[in-house]
Amino acid sequence: MKADPRGVLTGTHFIDGDHACCEGALAAGARFAAGYPITPSTEVVERFASRVPTVGGSFIQMEDELAASITLQGGVWGGAKAFTVTSGPGFSLMMEHIGYAAMTETPCVFVDVQRGGPSTGLPTLPAQADMMQARWGSHGDYEIIALCPNSPQECFDLTIKAFNLAEEFRVPVMFMMDEVVGHMTEKVVIPPADQIEVVPRKHTHKSVEEYLPYGTNGDMVPEMAHAGEGYKFHVTGLTHDERGYPNMTPQTQDKLVRRLQNKIRAAADRICMFEEDGLEDADVVVVSYGITSRVAHWAIDRARERGLKIGNLRLITAWPFPDKKIAGLAPRVKAFVVPELNLGQMVREVERAAAGKAKTFAVPHAGGGVHNPDEILNAIVEASRC
Repeated sequence: MKADPRGVLTGTHFIDGDHACCEGALAAGARFAAGYPITPSTEVVERFASRVPTVGGSFIQMEDELAASITLQGGVWGGAKAFTVTSGPGFSLMMEHIGYAAMTETPCVFVDVQRGGPSTGLPTLPAQADMMQARWGSHGDYEIIALCPNSPQECFDLTIKAFNLAEEFRVPVMFMMDEVVGHMTEKVVIPPADQIEVVPRKHTHKSVEEYLPYGTNGDMVPEMAHAGEGYKFHVTGLTHDERGYPNMTPQTQDKLVRRLQNKIRAAADRICMFEEDGLEDADVVVVSYGITSRVAHWAIDRARERGLKIGNLRLITAWPFPDKKIAGLAPRVKAFVVPELNLGQMVREVERAAAGKAKTFAVPHAGGGVHNPDEILNAIVEASRC
């Protein structure tokens, strides 16, 4: 393998999703990662550990996921683009520091290659049961962004997107892979570095005297300075004022937390990404994501062969959830069918956004494998009859 000066391995490759994710991180400018080995995500940082020294970066293996999830944030405040990688139990350990990243507005990426749970569960087998944890796992009111690739190519492309969104909004971004996508090997095309859009850090140009670490200029996202650059700032998980110093008043809490939410909510239409097909005259819409979206494709094709009008809506962005898209479809379709590798998570968001204007059919699966596509087909047929 030969990379250009930015670390990009230009060309066509036959690699799995974990390795493609690593290449996407490097192409996005990531030069630091902290992690702890855990199946089925370890391959991402194994590759990163061997690749990143060639472009002047580093990887550090910590004693556990709790340490990894705060170490990467230290790397960010030191000036690096940084990420960590985990699965299941490790993701649970990281929740406190995901909340810390949201509160301190630390731009970073958390890669979660989902596996069966709870607890140790099924370390080598797939699930999609961390979706609600990604959004609500830490306490308090905050917003994150979460992306769901369904192929190794998207593991490359969307990892870059994840870093770009983290930098644009100064927010932790969840990259919600699953074991099948992580270990699936397919063709991945990596374009030249000059064809890859990379969003730089929103670094302040203000003087030391003018700079307020959490002051904004109307777009709700503060400019950032790094440790060692001479700026005076304080980073804390406590409710803080624009200087970064603790301020425990209800007024400061309200102002801060509303901004943390609204900087994402105000841009939700622009952030939300989905793939749609056949929605114009659909009676039933299948809503899926990750590996399940590929299994659902077979069922959708078979249903269409029977003359049924079936639309396909694949979530690429799980959070923010595309409420407006679902709400717009609900009055003109009979039902939504939602297959996922859990016993009912994102289906509840579909049902909430549909607001009773269309029925919602869950197609649950506890994990450990993917759906039999006939299960999804049967649910589509049932929904078409309602």
